[in-house]
Amino acid sequence: MIRFHGKPFLEYLIEMLRDQLIRRVVLLLGYLPEPIMDYFGDGSRWGLSIEYSVSAVEDETGRRLKMAQSRIDPFFLLMYCDNYWPLRFGAMWHQFTAAGAPALLTVYSNADRYTRDNLRVDQEGYVVHYDRGRQAPHLSGVDIGYLVLDRSVLDLLPDENVSFEAEVYSQLVERRQLQAYVTEHRYYSIGSHDRLPLTEEFLARRPTVLLDRDGVLNERMPRAQYVRSWGEWKWRPGAKEALRLLKEAGYRAIVVSNQPGIARGEMTKAALADIHRKLKAEARQADGEITAIYYCPHGWDEGCECRKPRPGLLYQAQRDYSLDLSRTYFIGDDPRDAQAADAAGCPWALVSERVTLLELCQRLIKGILQRSESSG
Repeated sequence: MIRFHGKPFLEYLIEMLRDQLIRRVVLLLGYLPEPIMDYFGDGSRWGLSIEYSVSAVEDETGRRLKMAQSRIDPFFLLMYCDNYWPLRFGAMWHQFTAAGAPALLTVYSNADRYTRDNLRVDQEGYVVHYDRGRQAPHLSGVDIGYLVLDRSVLDLLPDENVSFEAEVYSQLVERRQLQAYVTEHRYYSIGSHDRLPLTEEFLARRPTVLLDRDGVLNERMPRAQYVRSWGEWKWRPGAKEALRLLKEAGYRAIVVSNQPGIARGEMTKAALADIHRKLKAEARQADGEITAIYYCPHGWDEGCECRKPRPGLLYQAQRDYSLDLSRTYFIGDDPRDAQAADAAGCPWALVSERVTLLELCQRLIKGILQRSESSG
């Protein structure tokens, strides 16, 4: 019930479940259940149904689940209420049903060393080792407490008071029945005091839009040619006005761009830095602002994670600016931009010769820009 921006942390989770079209929630409570039950009631205020299963304070999650088993649907989502991660239930359900395993565990890749690893996932997407103590060698990734489960998994629990993870994960791993849904999107926690400022920043949900560069802000050069100097830069119609409009509306504008001309020897990083300095300066002169620019300098065939259509650059911006990518539009001009957005869970829109960046930003600010809106 700790509050962020006037709302309990649990309320953000309930709202996220509602937005994912989940309509029934069972809260497993122990310590001080009354304030939670009084605040949330039957859940109708949030457009869903909330039920409660209350047991002793000392009960572990395994015991609480066993006691509530008869109230749980044949397939269900289990969440721990100290972590917020932008839920992608549709994608998780698709993987769960395709794999045919009784359990799917959401795993943060932890490539940025945000926390300590506690598991290892094999190349086929199965958890092959889980270490609650985080001491084993060669761990890579961390369980963030979002699982899709077949209710039959609860039959693995004894009647005693046991930890769900300690009791069930080991059995599922041994049977090769614990699939991993791996995500690069950082999660946010109230599990420790030092995480609270970052969680507060994330839940502030400062409006932000991600923008491709070539073909969105400036005229795209012919194929295999690149803007090599500021003298070759040509603003697209309405682009500077769009940046001004975004700033006036309180939006941060972050640029995400492939720049393979560096790998091909057509330009240098220093030349690109000069272009971007002047891009930011002209945006400010037009009363706009570009908060940051991320770019991939690699070639088409280098297999890097940051080159669109891969979503690496979007995740870099997410971590640096505590973005919720499920609420952050990416505006590009190319199918690869749309693919990168889809991979990262971003809504997206494409500019074209008929639809300018300015028009899309006007719709965004008015709240009428449709998710995955193409120019066609």
